[in-house]
Amino acid sequence: MSWTNNSNTKAIVAMLVATIALSSMTVFVKIIGPDFHPIQITFLRAVIVLLVLSPFILKSGVKEVVSTKKPVLHIFRALAGAASNILYFYCYQRMSIADVTIIGQAVPIFVCILATFFLQEKVGWRRWLAISFGFLGVVLVINPAGNIQIESFIALLATLLFASTFLFMRVLGKTESPTTVVFYYMSISVIVTGLAQPFYWKSLSSDFLWLMLGVGISAAIGQMLMSYSLKNAEASIITPFKYSGIIWAIIFDIVIWDLSPIVSTIVGGLIITLSGIYIFQRETKAKAK
Repeated sequence: MSWTNNSNTKAIVAMLVATIALSSMTVFVKIIGPDFHPIQITFLRAVIVLLVLSPFILKSGVKEVVSTKKPVLHIFRALAGAASNILYFYCYQRMSIADVTIIGQAVPIFVCILATFFLQEKVGWRRWLAISFGFLGVVLVINPAGNIQIESFIALLATLLFASTFLFMRVLGKTESPTTVVFYYMSISVIVTGLAQPFYWKSLSSDFLWLMLGVGISAAIGQMLMSYSLKNAEASIITPFKYSGIIWAIIFDIVIWDLSPIVSTIVGGLIITLSGIYIFQRETKAKAK
């Protein structure tokens, strides 16, 4: 496909806007702060996303959306996704957005490793070298020579859980529509996190309600635009633009909280980005053979 293809251009723009929306979601979470438990935030996010997506679900047909051949996989995918959201939100409340975002960009590295063990995918020496290179970037971001934050390892665990959802998606994507996957993901998230609300729920003032709405709506916009982007262009073309989230995270940190990333964070982020893009490009070539 040509880069000048109109469909590619629209997909790239959609990915860039999706990245801005998801980066904005992290800003809302950080502004909300640790006064509200991440389980409550995850619950409200899922409820709002379901409400925003309900017209699309109705348009697709409720019976068609809820119909599934792999209910167990949906449960595991949703549990892993909800758990990663809770851990990510916990970290965003306590760390700089840039640090958490950069660690989160290590997803392709973990996906590659997990796929080797659980899907028996063959990984050549070039990708193993890129994985090692990527982990070097992660180490730089965590900064073991400085003050190590326990939240950095929690963000790493969140990234591992999020990466596992991609493995479930590879299997679910063969028989399930994107709408069905999102429906079950959010519905199960609402049920699971909803059961915990008697222990974590705090009443919302009008200010916090608007922030919570910001979390849910920005998440819904990000997911819809990212799905549009992946549907209308080759993943190898649009995936690099997903890393623009690092730039937005740094900008938000500087403008809102006057937090500038240290050199090791920038270098680590660059290494993780290059490693992730290379791994994805190699996977694309391997699948094309």
